[in-house]
Amino acid sequence: MGAAGPVVSASPAAAGTDGHAWYARARVLAGKDPVLRSLVAALAPGHEVPHPAAPAPIMLFDNVAFLSAGWVSATAVLTDDGIILLDALGSPAEAEDVIVAGLRSLGADPGALRYVVVTHGHEDHFGGAQHIADRYGARVMMAPADWDLVTHDPSPYAPARDLEIADGQTLTLGGTTLRLYYTPGHTPGTVSTILPVWTGGHRHTAMLWGGLNPPTGVEELRTYRTSIRSFASRMREAKVDVELASHPYDRGLERAELLRRQPCGPNPFVLGRERTQRFMAVMDLMLRGLIEDAEGTAGTGGADAPET
Repeated sequence: MGAAGPVVSASPAAAGTDGHAWYARARVLAGKDPVLRSLVAALAPGHEVPHPAAPAPIMLFDNVAFLSAGWVSATAVLTDDGIILLDALGSPAEAEDVIVAGLRSLGADPGALRYVVVTHGHEDHFGGAQHIADRYGARVMMAPADWDLVTHDPSPYAPARDLEIADGQTLTLGGTTLRLYYTPGHTPGTVSTILPVWTGGHRHTAMLWGGLNPPTGVEELRTYRTSIRSFASRMREAKVDVELASHPYDRGLERAELLRRQPCGPNPFVLGRERTQRFMAVMDLMLRGLIEDAEGTAGTGGADAPET
């Protein structure tokens, strides 16, 4: 397939009167790529989030541990001066049984947990954060808009308000620097991350998109699409060549098992710069379709479905 340029789409007139033409364009761009085909399916209307069995913990890279409950996962970034955790699963029990036990099984000390970066304010991502903060003294970080969201969440696991993430801020620990960007859409304060990863002494640059499931309202969908385009630009600047995720919409669980079976083979999470840009371009096209569908519903007087 040809190299992907900037994330751009055809004019609305070329797309027809509903979202199907945009979805078709996304499928063409995805081609036979299993990761991109899975992304198209995940963003298609009516898609249900899969709930696979939880896999064993695994090191995806020399400095990145994958700690999964199956349908949602946490990512631990190991540094010379402690651990940065991206998301904390859905409850104190999951934090203990999956994150803490998983780190120990991989030879890492959970006592080294220093920060919990919550990508967005939904319980399946913040549920274990307070447990980790209370037990290990880790600081919990979230964008202000989603701290506000969590304040009104009835979950008994909602963390106490702690550190606020600024758009574009860096988080450095032990010589490893993560950059955190606002990518609202899934929630008002969703944050996506760009971080360095190493495998066999070779450095790569990874991204983790903060929240996939799009909203239903037209304006919120437009916000989501703006986030896709701005983050794709950040990825180009940073030369991102690795894609990570917290939900199994990207064949992440299958790729982790492939890595487990073939640890000396090519790392399946290293997509390359062109392919990570196509990942974002597929998202952009799917959002164009969702926006057009939502505009059509609004234009005929229909009501948006409730957000989940």
